[in-house]
Amino acid sequence: MLKHGEIWAAIDRLARDHGFTTSGLARRSGLDPTTFNRSKRVSSDGKARWPSTESLSKVLEATGVPLVHFFGLVNQNAGSPQSRTLPMASLSDLAAGNHFDPQGLPTGEHWDGISLAELHDPRAFAVEIMGASLEPFYFDGDVVIVSPSAPARRGDRVLLRSLTGDIKICRLLRRTARRIEVQSLSGDAALSSHPAESVSLLARIVWVSQ
Repeated sequence: MLKHGEIWAAIDRLARDHGFTTSGLARRSGLDPTTFNRSKRVSSDGKARWPSTESLSKVLEATGVPLVHFFGLVNQNAGSPQSRTLPMASLSDLAAGNHFDPQGLPTGEHWDGISLAELHDPRAFAVEIMGASLEPFYFDGDVVIVSPSAPARRGDRVLLRSLTGDIKICRLLRRTARRIEVQSLSGDAALSSHPAESVSLLARIVWVSQ
């Protein structure tokens, strides 16, 4: 019997195998980019929503994947309990707000999703890089996984979010009880220092889909 979560996980896996986010896969298939968002997978009254046969047909046509192969992905997900869907949003969307709770962790219905196996931080989330501002470190379309629980050390690449909602991806230079010093990954490689109490989230980047 097909299960709701396994079908959605197979779509996530199909997107990842072809180098897309789920929103990118929907866009490539001629669908609304939000078609496969996590918020669309459950209705407002808590009932499970299934992808339509039309959307599945368009996805398989866009990727050139036979239906039998797709159901093979469903079976793989059924036997892979370590795989789970992480919340994901583009870097530009994060800067727009409404994505984090007061503790700096993902919240709300504005997140997309990406399937990833063997990641043990339940608070981890994914960020899609848009544009060329972070080259040559990250390129347009790259997806980075951010782990709030992973210890961040000097030299690590991190996502920093201020209490005012500013978001930046940078290199950690120094962290004390009072201040956090980082270096921009953009062209100017500018240094900046932030009072520790002004930072709501400092999370290490642990994986990138390059």
